[in-house]
Amino acid sequence: MKMLAALLTCVVLSCPVGAEEIAARDLPARIAQADPEILVLGEVHDNASHHRNQAAAVAAFAPDALVFEMLTPDQAAKVTPALRADPVALGQALGWDQAGWSDFALYAPIFDAAPDARIVGAALPRAEVRRAMTEDLAQVFGPDAARYGLDQPYPADVQADLEAQSQADHCGALPPEMLGGMVAAQRLRDAAFARAALRALKASAGRVAVITGTGHARNDLAVPAMIRAADPGVRVASLGQLEVAADEALPADQPFDWWIVTPPTPREDPCAAFQ
Repeated sequence: MKMLAALLTCVVLSCPVGAEEIAARDLPARIAQADPEILVLGEVHDNASHHRNQAAAVAAFAPDALVFEMLTPDQAAKVTPALRADPVALGQALGWDQAGWSDFALYAPIFDAAPDARIVGAALPRAEVRRAMTEDLAQVFGPDAARYGLDQPYPADVQADLEAQSQADHCGALPPEMLGGMVAAQRLRDAAFARAALRALKASAGRVAVITGTGHARNDLAVPAMIRAADPGVRVASLGQLEVAADEALPADQPFDWWIVTPPTPREDPCAAFQ
């Protein structure tokens, strides 16, 4: 219960370092001022400017380990200095395109920004994520589940809000009976990324950067909140990167320590696939 209470406190307070919208050029100075041990860097996966900002942040932060949402531990183990010197070969060795992520050329500068950092894969097997949609979340995650709050359900209002967000993210096309499972799968992945970051911090005895989607970088119930609750002594900071069209308004309060706003990247209608 203590873990869940700590997470829900972050829902209200956002556990801020600075809690402000910044320009990309200001990010290195904010990182230096906060001096985190773990830096969670969010992105919209196909937005090239977001990856440039991540690379600049990683270069400024100089982490000892880079944790990637996009890689499994087995994939990360394939990374060698020789491959890192050849981005095309590295992307091929990782099977990046086959995994369905955006062009590896967007991510290669992040690898280059910390050439000596250990590469850590945080992705869970897809079968394990699918299990979380129908089975007990704590059992799927394993012995550390209580440390990350997975042994306790969300309060009904939080669960309802997260299910509504999941439905909106999927263009209103999900059957209602799937929504609880979608929230559970997201929660499992958040906990896995937090666990990978803490393990990398312990193994490196240095600093860790996490490369992930902006939804996982939220301070309320996502990776930073789980890190803080699982190990309150760790200094963690989060960056969210948000796409906002010229005619849209962004709420003043965002659940990140810092956030950067960019125009949307050109893309096909994501809801077309659901029609």
